[in-house]
Amino acid sequence: MKENLTNTLGMILSSTYHFIALIVLIILAFAIGYVFESMARKREIKENGSAEAMFSTRKIAIIGVFSAISFVLMLFEFPLPIAPSFYKFDFSDIPALIGGFAAGPMVAVMIEFIKVTLNVLIQGPTPGFVGEIANFVVGCAFIIPATVIYRFKKTRKVALISCLVGTACIALVGSLLNAYFLLPAYAIAYGCDVSAFVAAGAEINSAITNVFTFCALCVAPFNIIKGAADSALTFLVYKQLSPILKGNVQPARKAATSEQ
Repeated sequence: MKENLTNTLGMILSSTYHFIALIVLIILAFAIGYVFESMARKREIKENGSAEAMFSTRKIAIIGVFSAISFVLMLFEFPLPIAPSFYKFDFSDIPALIGGFAAGPMVAVMIEFIKVTLNVLIQGPTPGFVGEIANFVVGCAFIIPATVIYRFKKTRKVALISCLVGTACIALVGSLLNAYFLLPAYAIAYGCDVSAFVAAGAEINSAITNVFTFCALCVAPFNIIKGAADSALTFLVYKQLSPILKGNVQPARKAATSEQ
């Protein structure tokens, strides 16, 4: 742990620009979540006369439980054959997506943030916190668009559209972030050149010749698969969890009884 922290401090001092840029992206994710949640609450107050607090007891409980689940899922990661092995696939964004559907985009962002914070505290940081920041920012590129869209109109059709938009965003934003911020930051963190990552990608796909083809042919497909898998699994479990997460288990049971 001490060695990790020393390497992290050294990386930050040697690449202040990249580190500040990544911190700005974290702040931006929180700002977007806050702004859209505030807009949704103002709309609810205007239409219904009241709105649930941004961090109500229910939402805090969702954040706590789903952050823990997300952290555990983050531990079970594996590579995909379409990308170099240093890109790890996991299902840790699913709890954030479910929590965001149930309680709004700000809750989703908090779940993502606490997940990576727990990972740092328990497993130690990657050099410069690059791995953790990358996980958070790319995860938010998926869950923020999806949960924002669903926050304003909660129907099954809109949920599907929101997941499709989120998947498109994680593919596009993830590729741009890798090209301009994450890959250069990783290169500095691990003391190599970006060309080493391109070479690793070329071993999988000979059409990869530079950073941009690497992102188009490795990063984008990887994130599309991740977004599609997370969306599909969320659809399978959210309907069953929704009454519990919304705190209306009894009404749901009564409604089911009356339908019978």
